[in-house]
Amino acid sequence: MHIPLRKTFCAAALLLSAGPLAAQDGANGASFVEEFDRLDTAFWYVSDGWNNGAHQNCTWSKNEVSVEGGRLSLAFDARPAGDRRYACGEIQTRKRYGYGTYEVRMKAATGPGLNSAFFTFIGPTDKKPHDEIDFEVLGKDTNRVQLNQYVAGKGGNEKLVSVKGGADSGFNDYAFVWQKDRLRYYVNGALVHEVTDPQKLPSNAQKVFLSLWGTDTLSDWMGRFAFAGKATLQVERIAFTAEGEPCQFDGSVACLVN
Repeated sequence: MHIPLRKTFCAAALLLSAGPLAAQDGANGASFVEEFDRLDTAFWYVSDGWNNGAHQNCTWSKNEVSVEGGRLSLAFDARPAGDRRYACGEIQTRKRYGYGTYEVRMKAATGPGLNSAFFTFIGPTDKKPHDEIDFEVLGKDTNRVQLNQYVAGKGGNEKLVSVKGGADSGFNDYAFVWQKDRLRYYVNGALVHEVTDPQKLPSNAQKVFLSLWGTDTLSDWMGRFAFAGKATLQVERIAFTAEGEPCQFDGSVACLVN
């Protein structure tokens, strides 16, 4: 379930806190913890019936999105959908979020040519510049996760970080702390990358996404696609803690930085 911040702390504690800092224009989402006891479609939008372009070999399908036993599953399967041979799953928040701590606990899918992604995004379809912050596990090498961010459509900020034991062999924690003057990435609670160059820092409030998709064409980046059976990205928890607000669960990166 997604739990608003104010349901996780007693009223007295909230009165003692300093409260959130001013958010960017357009940021209308509050702090939350989502533990997926169900899929709340008033909170999450399930992508269905389209794809993101010629590079994507699957169509987003609500049939590849499920919740069971406190886990979200996003699947990639050989099931024709739209004009593609494969179907894949994605969810996104309906609201937009600004500066703060973004965290996910997930187990990536296995398979070359697949991309297991946790990211924030805003773009022209929302009448905004393309800003984005990414964690992506590329199926060609699940021992690493790729970090990246886009500012006004300009990327090229990729960095690969090792994931001990492999991103697809168990659940791992990925987090980023987004502030006006810096962006910090964490893997399993450890700081792995920091960005302070103002030209490389997104500034627009964004939606939060989880997705699993594949490609036949981007083999240099994601590996040569080879379908070996249904693949699944699993998520146990995703959370956002607004800058200046107290951390919401034990082990949260927000406990270290807010």
